[in-house]
Amino acid sequence: MTTDISLQNFETDLIQASMTQPVLLDIWAPWCGPCKALGPVLEKLETAYAGRFKLAKLNADEQGEISGQLSEMFGVRSIPFCVMFKDGQPVDGFVGALPEDQIRTFLDKHVPVADADQAEDSVEEVDEPMAEDDPASALEKLQEAVAINPANDAARSDYLRALLSSGMVAEARRAFDPVAHQVVPDARLTACGHWLAALEAMPVDSDALNAALASNKRDFDARFKLAQSHFASQRLTLAMDELLEIVMRDKEWSGQLARKNYVAILELMAKPAPKPVAAAPKGALELAGKVNTAPSDPVVDAYRRKLSMALF
Repeated sequence: MTTDISLQNFETDLIQASMTQPVLLDIWAPWCGPCKALGPVLEKLETAYAGRFKLAKLNADEQGEISGQLSEMFGVRSIPFCVMFKDGQPVDGFVGALPEDQIRTFLDKHVPVADADQAEDSVEEVDEPMAEDDPASALEKLQEAVAINPANDAARSDYLRALLSSGMVAEARRAFDPVAHQVVPDARLTACGHWLAALEAMPVDSDALNAALASNKRDFDARFKLAQSHFASQRLTLAMDELLEIVMRDKEWSGQLARKNYVAILELMAKPAPKPVAAAPKGALELAGKVNTAPSDPVVDAYRRKLSMALF
């Protein structure tokens, strides 16, 4: 049964309730057409998930104080707006009347899995395909891992990187769309999204863009298109050089699009952290303070410093 949230029951029926069961809060309004379309879908999913999450609703017109605080927290200014609460905290959300399959993908990131053994198996199999010599086999296994557990962001990001590296742009778009509307997205997926956008923007006339910049260094649109061309062709440091020029002159240009793409490239260039070291056999000595960290990359470190200097 769906619960209507107000200031009177906010603490008990939302915050405290989410300590034992994920609660999805649907922020809506009577005048909102997309809200009316989304509501029945959410109610259907609450039934289909059979107690794996609880649905709550909040009328934004009647409970403006609560909806306003959540909107400010996530930087959202429209409804329908759904927020997932877990362990007493808002942890993620999405905006708009998304299709059912995309909402399922969102839910599967946060609610208990129906078959724990199957979910664990899918996670364990993700890393191996990337090390294989057969790219087609690796893609197939990653695609299977995503299909088994759509909430596995590690598998999806590996799958996207494999698709994008192979120039399979249309396939990458289909794999990315289900997670494109996450309010608190995974950094790896966000980076792949910017890479995908750069590939979709191709081709460009580099000579025309360079000519435009020669006559006007503040032609940020031309400079960004040139950066995207470098990004799509994996000339990553050249892309960051162009993006940095925009950031240094106008940090807020186009909703900080230059900074976001710069950060995405750094994310793609960064070496992954090593896998956790297996526990030592019982009775064996272990070094105190042993921590697995990602290996340092001098190029990445240098470009991180450049961005910090430009921003601060």
